[in-house]
Amino acid sequence: MLWMLNSFTAHAGFGSDAVDYVQGWDTQRAVHGRRISGEVPDSCLLLEHMPVYTAGKRTAVSDRPFGDPGAPVIDVDRGGKITWHGPGQLTAYPIIKLGEPVDVVAYVRALEESMIRVCAEFGLQAVRVDGRSGTWLPASPARGLPERKVGAIGARVARGVTMHGLALNCDCDLSWFDRIVPCGIRDAGVTSLTAETGIPVSVSDVTPLLERHLAAALGYRTWRRIHTVTPLLASAA
Repeated sequence: MLWMLNSFTAHAGFGSDAVDYVQGWDTQRAVHGRRISGEVPDSCLLLEHMPVYTAGKRTAVSDRPFGDPGAPVIDVDRGGKITWHGPGQLTAYPIIKLGEPVDVVAYVRALEESMIRVCAEFGLQAVRVDGRSGTWLPASPARGLPERKVGAIGARVARGVTMHGLALNCDCDLSWFDRIVPCGIRDAGVTSLTAETGIPVSVSDVTPLLERHLAAALGYRTWRRIHTVTPLLASAA
């Protein structure tokens, strides 16, 4: 994987400063372009979104919400199907240059690994599920619970540089997912760290953990946190 000397995590907006999805997408594209040209180092945007449904390239009509879902539905250029972003969910957009030869599967596995490690911090044994991306809690027949997705992944690689990324459910309102078929999966559930642990687990609780575990899973030895995306947009590294 990657062994870079430096990278950035940029806090792009949380809570009352949650980021409009289109605004965040524009920021991603701007940083992505600057990473391709070498103006900025590998970076990761961390944020919460205002409520939104995003539909990847493989989204079927039957996966989409019917009627007014209470939030915009935006078609995006990532892989995967439809999902929800919003308050109580920590979203991470790594914008990094992959090594040659580009190994997208290894990259996705690193994103999954970072969320698995975060779950372990809360005493949860999250796993991968064959044939399904993301991070899952195993089925619990004794509790009548199916496999439940706690973290979703939808990535894109253009000119060797990644976009989009992962979303980890911390303490979000899970009823948003009832209006769609999340990630096109009909035989499993969606959960959150709060729902699984029985204690409030906020985005602010999880953010420093995900920063650390994501950097480690991607192979970074050092990284630096910045509290605005401005340096990534306005000045060369």
